[in-house]
Amino acid sequence: MDPTHDPRLLDRPQSASDQFTRDELDSASRNHAFYLELLALETTPIGAHYVVLHFDIPLVDASTWRLEIGGLVARPLTLTLEDVRQRPRVEAPVTLECAGNGRALMTPRPVTMPWFVEGVSTARWTGVSLRDLLIEAGVDTVGGRQVVFGARDRGITKGIDHHYQRALPLDQALLPDVVLAYEMEHRPLPPQHGFPLRLVVPGWYGMASVKWLDRVTVIDREFEGYQQKYVYRDTQCAEDLGRPVTRMNVRSLFRPPGLPDGDSRKRYAPPGRYEIVGKAWSGVAPVTGVEFSADGGRTWRETQLFPPAAPHAWQTWTATWEATPGTHVLCSRATDAGGNTQPLTAVWNLQGMGNNSVYRLEVTVADRLSR
Repeated sequence: MDPTHDPRLLDRPQSASDQFTRDELDSASRNHAFYLELLALETTPIGAHYVVLHFDIPLVDASTWRLEIGGLVARPLTLTLEDVRQRPRVEAPVTLECAGNGRALMTPRPVTMPWFVEGVSTARWTGVSLRDLLIEAGVDTVGGRQVVFGARDRGITKGIDHHYQRALPLDQALLPDVVLAYEMEHRPLPPQHGFPLRLVVPGWYGMASVKWLDRVTVIDREFEGYQQKYVYRDTQCAEDLGRPVTRMNVRSLFRPPGLPDGDSRKRYAPPGRYEIVGKAWSGVAPVTGVEFSADGGRTWRETQLFPPAAPHAWQTWTATWEATPGTHVLCSRATDAGGNTQPLTAVWNLQGMGNNSVYRLEVTVADRLSR
């Protein structure tokens, strides 16, 4: 059911404390972060790809599952999984990032899923073009305004019982690179990644890539479902709906050099030369440069940036670091063709969305490593 029009539903508790709440820890135990040491790989192994679960994972019987395409279309479709698989295949690596990635680094911290920086991954998705199916169904490009994607997962938020649903503008849904995916890294989708079918929207934050998809509906108005109107918004206060979060901000990360402390994850390294390998991406425009700093952002130098493997995949960058004894704060910042550059500090908002501030990693360099 749709929520009542109550802006107070936007409210999120805030915390300036370093202590995470029981609810945050419970959320973190169900969701899955990416491992930064795998940034050297072009695509992310299935088991290492980040996961966001809003509710329970629905267990779907592929033999009885159907995809319904309806609303403002001339020829509504009801497709089995085999019907979908018989359409022309499309395949592409796509970088997806959670809109809340970096939320735990904000002050005060929104009390919800406490992402640090690991809510991002790149996978090769195989499926069919959403555009092709909409055209096959005879989509009304004159009267249609948005396309609503309905999923099997269901739960309660702020007292509202609802299925997860999101919508895209019709012109966005008709772009040729939006995919209805049934494979991930050439394997059937795992349950946590949306089996048997999910949406993949390149360039947009991950909330748009609806999992466990079973309904596609073209409508003539703005969709006002809970997850569309009240969640994934850039807003400063509970009384203001703010603006919707859409495309991924420009961002960069790198593989941590040296060795981790097994308890604290603090980094240690012996002196010497290190090759820093990282990735950069933007959903707004192509990345044009990445800078690296070893002194906490006081001085910067350009890195070597490589072309992406595909239009919507992250790009590899490398830099060398001469590690001398002492404590160093390593940083990277990316810039895209739209002139957008990562900020040095997080730009705060109520729900903790779209934080693309510079990634900082403290590394202690010593001849003899010890805690």
